[in-house]
Amino acid sequence: ILFAPDGLEEQAERVFQGMLQIRDKVLALKPDVLVLIGADHLNNFNLSKQITLAIGVADEFTTLGDGVPVTAFPGKRDFAESFTRFAAENDFEIVQAEEVTPDHGTATPRFLIDPQGKIPTVPIFVNTAMPVPPNPTRCYRLGEVLRSAIYEQRPADERVVIVGHGGLSHWVRVAEQGKIAEEFDRHCIELLTTGRGSELLSLSTADFIERSGNGGIEVLSWLVMAGALGPGARGECIYYEAMPSWMTGMGGISLLPRDEA
Repeated sequence: ILFAPDGLEEQAERVFQGMLQIRDKVLALKPDVLVLIGADHLNNFNLSKQITLAIGVADEFTTLGDGVPVTAFPGKRDFAESFTRFAAENDFEIVQAEEVTPDHGTATPRFLIDPQGKIPTVPIFVNTAMPVPPNPTRCYRLGEVLRSAIYEQRPADERVVIVGHGGLSHWVRVAEQGKIAEEFDRHCIELLTTGRGSELLSLSTADFIERSGNGGIEVLSWLVMAGALGPGARGECIYYEAMPSWMTGMGGISLLPRDEA
């Protein structure tokens, strides 16, 4: 069971079992490449160089160890480099990061999905902690470019699974810390799982921050995933729990492209 104060063990267990269910769904797809999309927490990308979108380009990564054991896992350099070139040719720029040490944001889902570190993994960083974070439309567009690159450049038999992580609503080190926007969390989940994720693009970055917090803006990584799966992608909510003791809304969904849903 995950750590939880007395009386919340059952809720924490539902979260953990939901994470394991997502792991099982990912492994059932037998991925050749795992793309993990989420935020860095000012450990690799700080305010001296305010990089909002980056991709890890390396043959191997070693995690930071902030709450998750230090582990090494294989990268997929050719995938990352070819995607960067493809994106540039399609009027979309993303920064290549050769030397990154993924923190808990990436390390936690990676460890849960692949504890033995066997699946080649490409981390994409959507750095929402920056003073000017990427906007929702740009994040969704990043996903669309990723989808095009996979279909146009990668081997037809290569199986790529995309996981967006981070979020849901939480306020970090501000007056509202501890608040959870359960209604907005569930609204986002409903739109994404019913093929209407693009409707979230009507919201600005400021709207997301106002409604779900300066930490909840991490849901932009989910928009990258939705863009990569294409219009009409749909699926199911695996779990959602409002967790005041963890100061966040915890949720997970499973999506498939429209032609596979």
